[in-house]
Amino acid sequence: MPRRDTVRQVRLIRVKFYLDWSVYHCLPLISSYATGMSSSTAGARPSTPKRDLLLDTAFRLFYRDGFHAVGIDTILAEAGLAKMTLYHHFASKDELIVAALERRSAEVRARQDAMIAKAGNAPRDRFAALLESYADWFRTTDFNGCAFIRAVAEYPNGSSPVHQAVVRHKAALITTLARLLTELGVAGPQPLARQIYLLLEGAIVSAHTFGDAKAAADARTAALTLVDAALPKHVRSKAPGHRRTP
Repeated sequence: MPRRDTVRQVRLIRVKFYLDWSVYHCLPLISSYATGMSSSTAGARPSTPKRDLLLDTAFRLFYRDGFHAVGIDTILAEAGLAKMTLYHHFASKDELIVAALERRSAEVRARQDAMIAKAGNAPRDRFAALLESYADWFRTTDFNGCAFIRAVAEYPNGSSPVHQAVVRHKAALITTLARLLTELGVAGPQPLARQIYLLLEGAIVSAHTFGDAKAAADARTAALTLVDAALPKHVRSKAPGHRRTP
């Protein structure tokens, strides 16, 4: 009888161990699915110093060396963190990539919004400020092309969370362009917003490929030419902030 009690106790201890292990390792994932917090919204999770360090380190390495080329062990070694820390915050490498891209997206939009606000109230000046933000970016010492263009090249499947994060970022830019074009008085601004978006994407690739310092200025000239062509002449001549396109 005592032997049976001992075996029973051992079994209970084992069950408790496996339950504790499952809760510790699986509960974050279960909670993510239950609340709809998949990798597509990983960037919205609360910030902590270690999480921020992981995102900073991961993005810097991904941007420099590529997404597939940089492994988890490299990121952890560079950040000086344990693997348990990574998986406490992110369920997978893809989720880490999505969070890093979403954080970068928020930073880009904040920088562009600040430049637009600084330009004042004249619609043309506000639109030109967005275009000028690309020239400022191309002049930075660590400019290495667009992380989002590179990400979508490495994750071409449209169902990939990484691919979808890129789509959200690029769609947000088109939305911003359409809003500024509406301020300018362009009727039905969405098609023109997409055309100017293509100019800006081409400028990024040209600046990265050729080291072309004039790419942003060329895109700005072409974009303002398209805007002028889309506005009625009487609106163009009276628009605040209007200047002849260089």
